[in-house]
Amino acid sequence: MADRARVSDSSTPALRRRPGVVGRIARAALTLAELVKFEHTIFALPFALIGASLAAASLRMPHALPSWSTLGWILLAMVGARTTAMAFNRIVDARYDAANPRTMNRAIPKGTVKIWQAWALTLAAAALLVFAAANLNRLCLMLSPVAVAAVMGYSLTKRFTQWTHFALGAADGIAPVGAWLGVTGSFAVTPILLWAAVTLWIGGFDIFYALQDIEVDRRLGIFSLPARLGPGRALCIARVMHAGTLLCLGAVGITASLGGWYYGGLILCAVILAYEHRIVKPYDLRHVNTAFQTLNGWVSIALWLAVTMDRW
Repeated sequence: MADRARVSDSSTPALRRRPGVVGRIARAALTLAELVKFEHTIFALPFALIGASLAAASLRMPHALPSWSTLGWILLAMVGARTTAMAFNRIVDARYDAANPRTMNRAIPKGTVKIWQAWALTLAAAALLVFAAANLNRLCLMLSPVAVAAVMGYSLTKRFTQWTHFALGAADGIAPVGAWLGVTGSFAVTPILLWAAVTLWIGGFDIFYALQDIEVDRRLGIFSLPARLGPGRALCIARVMHAGTLLCLGAVGITASLGGWYYGGLILCAVILAYEHRIVKPYDLRHVNTAFQTLNGWVSIALWLAVTMDRW
């Protein structure tokens, strides 16, 4: 009896340490969220909200907001699009990530996520995008395969063009256009200008990000502006792109008849972008993550708040 008691007592802690079903599901969800860097949704999400708000204003909806159901489908479509893009990117770049000391601990190279799991997430996210588009309107449904192709295709461009940063920006720029179409069901000048602004903005700060991998990209044959042109000239192109972002956003203010709150927010965005370029130097990359993650997050949030205040 004493031996049985000791066996029972010694096995109890092990049983307690074994995670339950809920724990395993939560852990898997967190791992997949880390795989696709879900927190980076903050870059495109505010622009989707801006597109929806300006579209509602163009239709003279109350408080320049679409219905809650429309807004919900827009957000689901955006989350589906971004998750599709990131999961597919992790799949096709797995061998590059494994060969890069900076990325070798990502989920797929590390083995915490299997390729089949990443494919399952990619397909589920793409289905979510199409399903959400179908619940918005017919035009969104018809264009959803184009959106899926765009968000997946940008990952392949680094294999053959140094302008891959534009491809990433153009794919993310779909967010405000899709939101506009989800509300109005038709194209206009304003969402095209928002697409151009996001393309240049994200493309510019993706150049910042690529500064970290110049030597690895050259060794692996990956195309990027920093690897092909050097950090100095690449950063000059990023400055031009961000200047173009501000010009496009200024044109958005004109076409959407925005006022002082918007232009005040635009000035704040210009200050933040200028500060980014001040702290990131060609051969001093200590502040790249601050510019890429923190400051760029504030750019999109500041602009969204400015549009919201102006429309309300």
